Amino acid sequence: MFHRRYFITSLAISLACSFSVSPALPQDAKSDQPKFGPVKCDGDYQHHLQGVCTDNAAAIFWSFTTQLVKTDQNGKVQKQIPVANHHGDLCFKDGKIYVAVNLGRFNDPEGNADSWVYEYDANTLNLVAKHETQQVFHGAGGIGTRNGHFFVVGGLPDGVQENYVYEYDAKFQFVKKHIIKSKWTHLGIQTATFHDGVWWFGCYGSPAILLTTDADFKLTGRHEFNCSLGIVGVGPDQLLFARGPRNPENRHLGSLHLASPDPKRGLVEVTVAVGNDKK
Repeated sequence: MFHRRYFITSLAISLACSFSVSPALPQDAKSDQPKFGPVKCDGDYQHHLQGVCTDNAAAIFWSFTTQLVKTDQNGKVQKQIPVANHHGDLCFKDGKIYVAVNLGRFNDPEGNADSWVYEYDANTLNLVAKHETQQVFHGAGGIGTRNGHFFVVGGLPDGVQENYVYEYDAKFQFVKKHIIKSKWTHLGIQTATFHDGVWWFGCYGSPAILLTTDADFKLTGRHEFNCSLGIVGVGPDQLLFARGPRNPENRHLGSLHLASPDPKRGLVEVTVAVGNDKK
């Protein structure tokens, strides 16, 4: 009897010790937790921020018009390359970064744009391919991806009362031109992302405008919210939008801030300390 009691006590102690030293699951293992939070991009840049995206794992990509920058989740620069003017908004898909590029006259009513999508390796930022998207009549400015296809947005001359989204397949064969009954927005649409079953489109203006549509580009909202420098989904009901102020030397900065959807206001900012401001 003594030996049996001793065995049971020893087993209980052993099990308790094994549980006490087991490591806690990382936050990223929880499906409802975002992998990315508010953060500042290190450095300053000659031209302003045009868009942002993440690799859904460990890296953030920032397009500063003539500089393509890769950082970690804390905004520390890992790679930076000069690029053609002008590189616009960007998206991530299957280990590649896709950037909307216009080499011609942006927003020209006569269509004298020169629209492309440049494809980069997300690990090295090496240029992989250039895809013509000349159907983007007023100049490619933004890009998003959904169900293996790419959707390019861009300029809009004054007074035109609808915006356009140009759909391409995985090989950048043109599929269709979609129309958003949005009314006019200044210079069209600058940023695009599909998240939580919604298309989010950032537009310039005073005030800046956020357009939301369903998956088929039926307008569901037009709001005064500025995500014209970048927007990306990071978790259920959680998105990051970009700001791009200038420093005292008149150089451009970039930062990401948390927002959540709101039925009346489109998005509302969630006040959280920017990652590399934390002490």
